[in-house]
Amino acid sequence: MRLTYTSDVWWKNAVVYCLDVETFKDGNGDGVGDFRGLTQQIDYLAGLGVTCLWLMPFFPTPNRDDGYDITDFYSVDPRLGTLGDFVEFMRTAHDRGLRVIADLVVNHTSDQHPWFTEARRSKDSPMRDWYVWSDTPEPDDPSQVVFPDKETSFWEYDEGSGQYFLHSFYRHQPDLNVGNHEVRDEITRILGFWMELGLSGFRVDAVPFLIENVNPKLSTPHEFLADLRAFMTRRKGGSILLGEVNVPYKQLIRYFGEGLGDQITMCFDFIGMQNAWLSLAREDARPLAAALRERPQPPKDCQWAMFLRNHDELTLDKLTEEERQEVFRAFGPRQDMQIFGRGLRRRLPTMLGGDLRRVKMAYSLMFSLPGTPVIFYGEEIGMGENLHEEGRMAVRIPMQWSEDGGFSQSEPVREIPEGSFAPDRVNVADQKRDTSSLLRWFQLLIERYRECPELAWGDYTVLDTGHKAVLAHRCDVDGATVVVAHNFCDTAVDVELTLTGLEGNELTDLLVDGTLEVSGDGVAQVPLGPHGCRWMRASPPEIAPEDASAKSQ
Repeated sequence: MRLTYTSDVWWKNAVVYCLDVETFKDGNGDGVGDFRGLTQQIDYLAGLGVTCLWLMPFFPTPNRDDGYDITDFYSVDPRLGTLGDFVEFMRTAHDRGLRVIADLVVNHTSDQHPWFTEARRSKDSPMRDWYVWSDTPEPDDPSQVVFPDKETSFWEYDEGSGQYFLHSFYRHQPDLNVGNHEVRDEITRILGFWMELGLSGFRVDAVPFLIENVNPKLSTPHEFLADLRAFMTRRKGGSILLGEVNVPYKQLIRYFGEGLGDQITMCFDFIGMQNAWLSLAREDARPLAAALRERPQPPKDCQWAMFLRNHDELTLDKLTEEERQEVFRAFGPRQDMQIFGRGLRRRLPTMLGGDLRRVKMAYSLMFSLPGTPVIFYGEEIGMGENLHEEGRMAVRIPMQWSEDGGFSQSEPVREIPEGSFAPDRVNVADQKRDTSSLLRWFQLLIERYRECPELAWGDYTVLDTGHKAVLAHRCDVDGATVVVAHNFCDTAVDVELTLTGLEGNELTDLLVDGTLEVSGDGVAQVPLGPHGCRWMRASPPEIAPEDASAKSQ
């Protein structure tokens, strides 16, 4: 078996862990998470096995949108620490072998940002064109409004200067105009600044909005993404852009850079994620299998980012209305569990009713699907949500370190959930001592994933299983093969897999002890328990000593 890869494409089999500094760990006792607290927990993250940390926005902000409304792209919000604290965090992370990326939120600013304060001063302001203005904006399509619970339009009238400004999101977040070369230059300076402080890349927020909502329209919108990627590669080889691009596959493939792979390095697989939830709701693997068969191959050195839950709402916008209602009925039947009419504001363990078998199977699925797994903080211990919080804040709750919470020595700014998923039931300290815990399962999955480059680097094939509840696929690279199977239903199932080219091989289970045989005609009988999962590496059968001696004569 020949598997040789370079660190320049480290993202191919990375394990990305997304966290909010504000809710991860309080280091100074004021009830707000900060960089000092995060630095104290670096060894925990390294021990978990993650290889890359993704930081949600930590910049100065009025905090009307959980930090996504930024007033200074070159500093740290005082509540979270100082630039010195950030540098110490980066030094410690690098010392433990962890890479760090951060949110790049440059499709808009806060309306309190000095740029916008200057731009709205008058129509003659030198920074006027840094934003998008109109005397008579085009009529809105209400179905396209991102936050229909708060906004009814993309345009807001500015009394002081007598024009409307564009805001793709909240009205207090005016859109930047990347059609202006000065804005593009400023964005590259932002990238360069944080890369000099050690970042290995950025998660780009709302990519389609960034390149489409500009004035005048860019003649070649994707050229801007290619320019950003080229700048980063010149500054630091191996740096990445992780793109939030929630569009159909046929449109999404362009964001990688057509066949060149010179734009977004990794894109989230929103289509696969949404069909995974439809499959979980139906206990029927076929929607996910169909999505995986449809999914295009990204260009060389690009990758899909795989996830089941992220820091926003669990969007189901690419499902049909009927399919979306199926998922709602299964995982969020109450109105307060739903958001924007298109998604859920719950975490995975609560959606699966706390059933540890289903939870473990779901995360096994996520880690084994072809791509790079992305974890949201607290998933590794099965944290729940707090539906008393407004909107998407329901899932952005303080990390639960011990029975009493362990997040802060004082009262946390964010409310801690109660009930079955409260800290006295779900926390890091207890699960470290329990060999059957979800935390230990995550450590095993991460370890096995890192030992299986086939999953990240290989060509994948979705296999016919003969049973609607079972998804099976194989990943092949450099003569090595891993076969994976997952049972979406609550009954034991035996499936027959045809594994062409593996005739006479053994399949060694990587999650539990055991082997299976592939028959001479390339068929393997694979038993799966209720919500069972198996990862199996194919290998030729060992040659008995007497056979080896005979062959040598």
